[in-house]
Amino acid sequence: MEEITILLCSYNGAAHLGEQLDSFSAQTHRNWSLVIGDDGSEDATLEIAARFRDPAGRPPRILAGPRRGFAANFLNLVCDGTQAPGHVALSDQDDVWYPRKLERAMALLAETDPEVPALACGRTMLTDDGLRPLGPSRLHRHFAFGNALVQNVVAGNTIVMNPAAHRLMRAAGRQDVPYHDWWCYLMVTGAGGRILYDPEPCMSYRQHRRNVQGENLSAGAVLRRARDFGGGTWRGWFEANIAALAACRPGQARCLPS
Repeated sequence: MEEITILLCSYNGAAHLGEQLDSFSAQTHRNWSLVIGDDGSEDATLEIAARFRDPAGRPPRILAGPRRGFAANFLNLVCDGTQAPGHVALSDQDDVWYPRKLERAMALLAETDPEVPALACGRTMLTDDGLRPLGPSRLHRHFAFGNALVQNVVAGNTIVMNPAAHRLMRAAGRQDVPYHDWWCYLMVTGAGGRILYDPEPCMSYRQHRRNVQGENLSAGAVLRRARDFGGGTWRGWFEANIAALAACRPGQARCLPS
C-alpha cells in the first residue's frame, strides 16, 4: 500500500477540523501521514491538530503558513522540500471525507505510467453547515490544457497527485497564482500529464459563510462569477496564471530544467 502525505491547510478551523480529522482516521487506505500548514490560527485549531495521531501513532507535522491566503498556503506545503516527492492529497479543514476517498484515488493513479504526472480528482457532495446534503457538484467530462487556460474544473479539496506530478509542482515552485488547484490543473496538463476523474462524490463539502470558495451551481454563484468577469477579476486571474506559466518555461532560472 503506497504511502500518501495529506497536506491540510488551516486557519481558524476549530469548528469543523475535528470531524475532518476523524474522516482521515476512517480511511480504508491506511498508509498515510499528515502535514498541516497553519496560516496563523487564533482559535483552538492548533490544539486540536496537536492531539491527533495518524494510523502509525504519529502527530501531524505543522508548518507555519506564509499568511498570504489559501493558494499560497497550499503551494507552500506542496513545495516544502523536507520530504522526498511522493503521493500527496490536498485537504481543506472543514470537509468530511468518505472512507474510500484515498483508496479510489489511488486506484485511478495506479492505472497510469508512474513517470507521467497524474492528478486524481472528482466530485463532491455539497452540504450545508450541518452536513445535510444539498446535491452533488457539477459533473465534468473534459480535461485539457486548452480548457485549463480559460477555466478551472479541478476541485482542489479532491486532488491526489502521484510522485511525478508532485515533482513537477515542486519544480514550478511557489508561484503567485490566484488558485492552487487551477495551477495544478495547468501544470499537469501543460506538461502532458493526465487528469483522472472520479464521477462518484468522494466527500461532504460544507457550504457556509466562512468558505473562501464554495459551490458554483446556484443563481448566486452564477451572479458572482458574472460580476467577477465583468469587473475584470477574471482578467487578473488569467494574467497571473500566464505570468506563472511563462516563468516555468524550460530553461527559466527559477523553474523547470531544459
